Amino acid sequence: MEKTLRILNEEGMHARPAGAFVKVASEFKSVIEIKANGITKNGKSIMGLMSLGLVKDSEITLIAKGEDEEAALNKLELLVQNKFQL
Repeated sequence: MEKTLRILNEEGMHARPAGAFVKVASEFKSVIEIKANGITKNGKSIMGLMSLGLVKDSEITLIAKGEDEEAALNKLELLVQNKFQL
């Protein structure tokens, strides 16, 4: 299951937003990945997410595979839309 979104946070995905994303992603059993600029990284890895160099308005695709994939994508979409505020 996939969803395509845009980063709305003014500072992009630096350490704090990446940490918030990983915290939420880790609540789920599904495999979570984030794809940007043709590169796919583990959504449960802060360093992986930061290595994507995501800035405001970057387009990302969230990918979830597993038993709770729909719930995971919905919660992660809300997090991105709320500019990574938990």
